[in-house]
Amino acid sequence: MNRREFLNKSCLSIGAAVTSMYLTKCQHTERRPNIIFLLTDDQRWDTMGCMGNKIIQTPNMDKMANQGVLFKNAFVTTAICGASRASILTGQYERRHGVVGFGNLSDEANDNAYPLQLKKAGYRIGFIGKYGFGNPPIDQFDYWKAIIDQPNYENKDEDGNYKHYTRICCENALDFLQKCTREQPFCLSVSFKAPHVQDGDPRQFIYDPTYKNLYKDAEIPLPKTADDRYFYDVFPEFFTINNEARRRWNIRFSTYEKYQESVRGYYRLITGVDDVIGEIRKELEKLDQADNTIIILMGDNGFYLGEHGMAGKWYGHEESIRVPLIVYDPRLPKSLRGQKRDEMALNIDIAPTLLDIAGVSIPNAIQGQSLKPIIMGKSPEWRDDFFYEHRFQYQAIPKSEGVVTKRYKYLRYIDSKPMFEELYDLKTDKYEEHNLVRDPNHRDVLIEMRKKCDDLLEATK
Repeated sequence: MNRREFLNKSCLSIGAAVTSMYLTKCQHTERRPNIIFLLTDDQRWDTMGCMGNKIIQTPNMDKMANQGVLFKNAFVTTAICGASRASILTGQYERRHGVVGFGNLSDEANDNAYPLQLKKAGYRIGFIGKYGFGNPPIDQFDYWKAIIDQPNYENKDEDGNYKHYTRICCENALDFLQKCTREQPFCLSVSFKAPHVQDGDPRQFIYDPTYKNLYKDAEIPLPKTADDRYFYDVFPEFFTINNEARRRWNIRFSTYEKYQESVRGYYRLITGVDDVIGEIRKELEKLDQADNTIIILMGDNGFYLGEHGMAGKWYGHEESIRVPLIVYDPRLPKSLRGQKRDEMALNIDIAPTLLDIAGVSIPNAIQGQSLKPIIMGKSPEWRDDFFYEHRFQYQAIPKSEGVVTKRYKYLRYIDSKPMFEELYDLKTDKYEEHNLVRDPNHRDVLIEMRKKCDDLLEATK
């Protein structure tokens, strides 16, 4: 046996031993793991210190990443709150679960979603915060403190004192935990409104006044693609006329002063969520539940901060579809903590992951994949592309679909005539500045991506 063969065999043996230790620890744990799933609203992937942001303060998110598993390439399959949240709950693409914008989920889909599947397996289930779409099975939850539509940030308690909605979510989460017992496992879903804007309010990013001085002196760099030409010179007339993303850009980012204040407010809302994570972890320690509670953090979609001359989400650019994803499992051996994984993780992977972690069978209707093998340090055969769709017609937001691979991104606007398409080489053009659709050197790639998009579209139904 040569040196290379010896080292390869040794590494395989060590990996097998670590996995065996993890499985043994889980199998000999009398209690099934508790689960807390935290969902932020409109938080993009690069708004955490652990993802390289040098300005925002997210010590608790960063701690979770350092002690758990950070997925560097997490995406949503549709960038709109209601549809994405339905995908998270069901593990299904929009075309299968049927919530195109903010409609109702069918009773069958609710039954196969992770909360009710866990309830059937004996879990105590709770839901707190913004639900985001219709027909929630409220009476099936053991603890329900949610709002179906958009919550208001500014509220008052029974004594008339100001209370920010992020604080209400925190207090409800602590209340849920305090009512749990060690004898019954629980799954708590907390869906924050933050850092979503308050629609219709000129202040937009309404943060808790506690954070008013945070970032006040921060100078936040403008995005590379914030210039007007990245909107008007790139997109055709049908896209630019009355575009909702441009209208919202005008409210939030059209001047340097607006941009600074808007992004500071956005960051303050995220730091508010980060503080809640810290309080939840402290409460778990106090209740002696910390060593058996898995915490997962994800965003429901990304958010343009002026990139491509836009605000909001909806379209298939990185800023809109790429989100944070951290999995913290206290049962993992130290050798598996602090992993930074490159695999493509999707919002449809959350439901099967939670069920797999809990030892519950994954319904056949689920289209996502369990992330558990990756969390355990393995390198399973994994996807290298995914289908993106946005079919909700709303205020001059053109419908679109496409496919994202490790190298290329292809997008098409399905109602445009002639059809407008985008093709980017993500390896050489990470800011998606250069549309290659008309580049003769990429003709074969375009044809291949069109076919791949057609094939994936059929596979998602």
